[in-house]
Amino acid sequence: MNKEVNLGQERRKYIRLDSVLPVQFRILSSEGKNSLSEWLQGFTNNVGKGGICLTVNKCSPQILGLLKEKQGKVSLEIEMPFLARPIKAESLVSWVKDCPECPDKCLVGLNYRQIDPSQNKSILRYARLRQLFVPLLFSIIIALVAGLAMNSFINLKLTQGNKELVGQLVGIVQESSIAKQKVKLISKEKDDLQVKLQALAARIRTVEEERLKAQEEAKAEQELSSQKLDEFKALVEQLAKEKTSLEAQLSGLSVRENAVTEELLHLGQKKASLEKLNLDKMYQWLKIHQNPRTGLVMSFEGDRSIENWAFTYDQALLIQAYANFSDFARAKKLLDFFGKKAKRVQGGFANAYYANDGQPAEYIVHSGPNIWLGIAALQYAKKSNDYSYTGLAEGIAEWVMRLQKEDPDAGIRGGPDVEWFATEHNLDAYAFFDMLYKTTGKAQYRNAQEKVLNWLLKNTYAKIDPPVKRGKGDSTIATDTYAWSIAAIGPEKLEAAGMNPDKIMEFAEENCAVTVSLRRPEGQVVEMKGFDFAPVRHVARGGVISSEWTAQMVVSFKIMSDFYYKKNMPAKARYYAQKADEYLSELSNMIISSPSPSGQGESCMAYASEDFVDTGHGWLTPKGKSTGSVAGTVYTLFAYYKYNPLELK
Repeated sequence: MNKEVNLGQERRKYIRLDSVLPVQFRILSSEGKNSLSEWLQGFTNNVGKGGICLTVNKCSPQILGLLKEKQGKVSLEIEMPFLARPIKAESLVSWVKDCPECPDKCLVGLNYRQIDPSQNKSILRYARLRQLFVPLLFSIIIALVAGLAMNSFINLKLTQGNKELVGQLVGIVQESSIAKQKVKLISKEKDDLQVKLQALAARIRTVEEERLKAQEEAKAEQELSSQKLDEFKALVEQLAKEKTSLEAQLSGLSVRENAVTEELLHLGQKKASLEKLNLDKMYQWLKIHQNPRTGLVMSFEGDRSIENWAFTYDQALLIQAYANFSDFARAKKLLDFFGKKAKRVQGGFANAYYANDGQPAEYIVHSGPNIWLGIAALQYAKKSNDYSYTGLAEGIAEWVMRLQKEDPDAGIRGGPDVEWFATEHNLDAYAFFDMLYKTTGKAQYRNAQEKVLNWLLKNTYAKIDPPVKRGKGDSTIATDTYAWSIAAIGPEKLEAAGMNPDKIMEFAEENCAVTVSLRRPEGQVVEMKGFDFAPVRHVARGGVISSEWTAQMVVSFKIMSDFYYKKNMPAKARYYAQKADEYLSELSNMIISSPSPSGQGESCMAYASEDFVDTGHGWLTPKGKSTGSVAGTVYTLFAYYKYNPLELK
């Protein structure tokens, strides 16, 4: 009994190891000169300041006997992790315990007789760390799992909240649309009743005139039958009743109209609040997707075939968006990429780069994206008062002007390797050269701008349909050339050049505005109106709405409204302002929640109402029913905040 107590007390002095250390040992004579055994293998079970406990497997009866008799000394070589050589020690046997379940296994308690103190501390330190390691690791794992679960829960709630916000706005827009339709129907009914009342009033006047005439004739003839008088009286009474009934109906319609108008006003207030919240989240979406290494933002979130592509045109729009929100650090990061890191192709910037490493995603070079990048650098300079990227803009201008010199008419080709001339690229160039002239005062840019305008008037503008051609020798209708004609040149200069800006806008709406049944990501189908890439009659796929091109038209409607306010023509100004509001409101139907985990459900604009369909201009819309578009999102922000990217203000 005493022996077991002593053994328990002895073992409590030791630290139990969660992982074993291999130990070589051999039994020496008491003098330490002769070996009584070969080197044997054991493993630490517990360690203490004064000794060690070994587990010995396959212990022969001879060795077990030597250990139990405590004859001689035990020489040890303890293998330690991270040490090149084993720790050597000499010890005496303190106790030996058999394992009944494993006859060839025993536990041996050893007391150090000789060991280096620093090495002994290393063993103890390692043992204590191992003792703490498992619970510490377990705690860390629990903390990480809890943190991950909490983060997932927060992200889930955030995503759900953002999706609900989008859903609320779409719902309000649909309710507003229904209310507006009610107002239109009531207004039509009122107009019809007014026409009926006017006709009835005219009829009453006619009857009264006929009655008076009959009375006059009767006086002359000294006779008027009472039957004739009764007929006139009955007719007048009947007409009066009809008038009273129509007036009652009109009054009822007015009451209904007031109620629906009040409802519409209430919905408008809610819509304005939700619209602003969603637009703030749209800008947040643009921020969180900026790559911290390159500064680039992938253009389409949701289309896996191009999910890492950052199109140069889209990055130019982003620079302007960041600058317009005074987010100059983000704008600079993008400008630094193009000014210092981006690989150029044939002297210009490629159409697209990979967002994660900045390498060209395609080696096609077009004039338009390069010009837009120059525009972005100048807009940034104007807003930030930082003109350090003007050199980037002038370098792009020099490259564009070389293309201009290659054409006898001073037009700008689509790129160094193409022969076609696009209206949109020359409109971009017109605005770009105007900005450069205003920024630098250099006459060469004013001359280049005038040459571009002459080229446009000669090759793409006409006083017969279509008023704006897609390019030189190309009468195809492209919606963006109509919107950008107003935004780049402006209605004043178009009028001065003999063009009719009203005709341009009317033609675009008559030919390119469509109403579609849009199936939202959650399955809801909504009716919406917007602008197609081209007239529906020119493509077999039916109407498709582009968020970007619709927003471009909204910007141009607002420009036209300002134009007529300046001309002191408020009725026409209000007409264009109402058009802008109508289409901007419709765009809310295309707001979706970010489809990626990093997007956290933040709002963004779907690129088009249909995915992977022909635009009518040689390229397809992106894949993915919930593909978020940088261009669509940025241009919607421009439309809402009445910002014209093609004018330096």
